Amino acid sequence: MSDVIDAAVSALNGKLAGSGFSGTAKFVIKDEGAIILDEDGARAGDDEADVTMTADTDTFRAILDGNMNPTSAFMTGKLKIDGDMGAALRLGSVLS
Repeated sequence: MSDVIDAAVSALNGKLAGSGFSGTAKFVIKDEGAIILDEDGARAGDDEADVTMTADTDTFRAILDGNMNPTSAFMTGKLKIDGDMGAALRLGSVLS
């Protein structure tokens, strides 16, 4: 597992704690791997999910650090979303 994935899992678990996020989401970080998010938190993995979001490492870090709004990233083509847009919006509010 890459250092980027390890750091992202840790940061996402901090953001998801107590958020009440329901459903499953997958973040695919190009050239690094994938992260699954669900009601139990975040973990490295490539399982099926309600929504899959794909971005490069810089975009993912900017979203996670709060330097880029997930909606703006999507609207500018830096974040691709496939699947349940509602789940993506719920997760976006947790990450913001």
